[in-house]
Amino acid sequence: MSKTIITVVGKDTVGIIARVCTYLAENKVNILDITQTIVSGYFNMMMVVDASASTKEHALLAEELDALGRDIGVQIHCQKEEIFEKMHRI
Repeated sequence: MSKTIITVVGKDTVGIIARVCTYLAENKVNILDITQTIVSGYFNMMMVVDASASTKEHALLAEELDALGRDIGVQIHCQKEEIFEKMHRI
């Protein structure tokens, strides 16, 4: 399994979850866990996904998610689980 952490942050607007999830489904990326909150009009979502069935390399998925984020007015960051864990270890 190839776990990836995806974060989405920005001003709340209609369709953010739909656009991100549609992209993931089209690229055979399975959502394993998801949480989202809206605080004072700001949207925050974190997903743990399994990208092992995708035909795209991690770098391309990250690049396309970044472009999607710019298109919908949010920041999308995509990081492999092992790198995320090392960066956030106490």
